[in-house]
Amino acid sequence: MKRLRIGTRGSPLAMWQANEVAVRLERAGHDVEIKQIRTSGDVRLEVALAAIGGKGLFIKELEEALVRDQIDLAVHSLKDVPSIIDERFVLAAFLERGDARDAWLHKDGAPFERLPDGSRIGTSSPRRRAQILARNRSLVVDPIRGNVGTRIRTMHDGIFDGIVLAGAGLARLNRTIDITSYFDIDEMVPAAGQGIVAIETLASSEAAEIVRQIGDGWSALAAHCERGVLQKFGTRLDCYSCVAVHATHENGNLQIRAFLSDYEASTPLRVTRAGNDPEKLIEDVANELMAGGAIELLERSVAR
Repeated sequence: MKRLRIGTRGSPLAMWQANEVAVRLERAGHDVEIKQIRTSGDVRLEVALAAIGGKGLFIKELEEALVRDQIDLAVHSLKDVPSIIDERFVLAAFLERGDARDAWLHKDGAPFERLPDGSRIGTSSPRRRAQILARNRSLVVDPIRGNVGTRIRTMHDGIFDGIVLAGAGLARLNRTIDITSYFDIDEMVPAAGQGIVAIETLASSEAAEIVRQIGDGWSALAAHCERGVLQKFGTRLDCYSCVAVHATHENGNLQIRAFLSDYEASTPLRVTRAGNDPEKLIEDVANELMAGGAIELLERSVAR
């Protein structure tokens, strides 16, 4: 095959991910080049992501580049990929998962549990916002945009007392020194796909077969389970949906944790199921969420 063209956003974290894919493809004997593509999600940084269309804005232009044959594969943070994608595309491979936990950063190193009432927390994620409020309703949680470095600067500049970021991204950028602590996955259920680098291609392409050679089996299974639960809700999920799903291997079993609430976290739902059959687990977790009133909570968030 001709040189593989890797499409990516231009942020430092996105470039790390693209370079990691490039290295693995080169080790497998392929010639590669990286092409930076600016996405809609990178442009309007003054507006909360949820207010301008949500996570799909980070992949739209990359998918268009695939269709126009400008690139052969696109590299994403899996948590930025909507649970349902156009049938023209496929998530062909997933790299080994990094640390899926959310990280707590405080300008003075204060533990999350000891924050005074009214402390201002920055996060771009409705999922994180809801879980923070579910733990401490006295906190003020406001949107924050920009790349990792920009977000950390806003904290040190005093705009926020603390911020919540993905632990994997901080590790990949060698910024773990900024972390005050990590949230346990039961305290703050990670986003579906958090910590996983995904490779997207056209569904019927030679590139899809090539990148599967560098994929990780456990990451693929975790991605299937986590995204599978979200897909049970079809098009009901939008950029304001406060939902988290995380799969782990524990004591020889597959375990799926899920969190779902309305935007103000007035009725948070938490589900944990374990077993050996991924499809049954996906079904059971989704059904338990729905039995707990998930559809009404999602509708409440849309109507906000």
